[in-house]
Amino acid sequence: MKALEKLQLLGPAASYEPAEEVAMQGTAAPPTADPSLAGSVYRAVMPGGKRIALLKTLLTSACEQNCRYCPFRAGRDFRRATFSPDELAAIFMQLYRQNAVAGIFLSSAIAGGATRVQERLIDTAQILRRSGFGGYIHLKIMPGAERDQIRAAMSLADRVSLNLEAPNPQRLQCLAPKKVFDDDLYQRLKWVHEIRRESGGRGPSSATQFVVGPAGESDLELLAVTVRLYHDLGLARAYYSSFRPVADTPLADSAPSPPLREHRLYQASFLLRDYGFDLEEMPFDDDGNLPHHVDPKLAWAQRDLTEQPVELNRAGYELLLRVPGIGPKGARQLLAARRRGTLRDLGDLRRLRIAADRAAPFILLDGRRPARQLSFWST
Repeated sequence: MKALEKLQLLGPAASYEPAEEVAMQGTAAPPTADPSLAGSVYRAVMPGGKRIALLKTLLTSACEQNCRYCPFRAGRDFRRATFSPDELAAIFMQLYRQNAVAGIFLSSAIAGGATRVQERLIDTAQILRRSGFGGYIHLKIMPGAERDQIRAAMSLADRVSLNLEAPNPQRLQCLAPKKVFDDDLYQRLKWVHEIRRESGGRGPSSATQFVVGPAGESDLELLAVTVRLYHDLGLARAYYSSFRPVADTPLADSAPSPPLREHRLYQASFLLRDYGFDLEEMPFDDDGNLPHHVDPKLAWAQRDLTEQPVELNRAGYELLLRVPGIGPKGARQLLAARRRGTLRDLGDLRRLRIAADRAAPFILLDGRRPARQLSFWST
């Protein structure tokens, strides 16, 4: 099988793993007119905000694991393919020199043991670096990879990630019976943090992924471990992947997870990471799940700010961030505008490109509620 034919199989297979902002942005169209790259090259937003053409692919789709939801699980009948490190590096560099790609997300199924697969991922990245590629590399860490392999991967990559898949050992057993949550997975993320700390905080960012739905976990379970990862292990990003049943797997007849649930988890995760919210402030229901009909920031504001609106002319940065319609950029703009004069009406906010109508029910401007109120209370 030719390298391009392998890419046409293994590139689309990597769509099951979210990377950077590809899944969030809905930008899965190839940035080139070449139809042979469809499903393999994505317009992606990097951690720093730069947009690049990102090649997403697996090194192999051959797998010895029996994860109950996974399309690559051992014994499932479908056409598989495997790249050698030299082969994958060669086709990537060809695309790179044609300006068709500027970065790579490289993952793999596990065949021949985790350490062998990890070594082949590292070999591929080493070949790319020796070939003169200085751009973006996101490398997956395999469950069970050795500490020295993780150190080597971190020396080559801009981001590393390992999929926890579930929030705790009990839930993981429902999804991946052969994997041990603490030993195979969580320990490796701890090593990433320790290696980065040994380097004085330098090194690649780290991320993880959860499969949402089939193990019966609550949003509270997912977000509780996410907070721990942010605070204790310096995680940069948690991805939530809505479960989609795959034919010829043990969970083929299970219901898919609502995409809106995934969206609310992302919103709550960002509030916990970037907006100063605590887990206890999230609007969970009695089952530990977020409401789907309203985003968690708005739900919190309706509960906590309706009777205690925020005076935008006096509130500090942290409190400004809690107002719907105001993000980090808007909060900084408000602080700068206040040094020039008093904010008196919603027009002042609109000139700062703040979502004034969204903020209006929860704010005061110079001691008064804005004259115009919102009409989206039921949304």
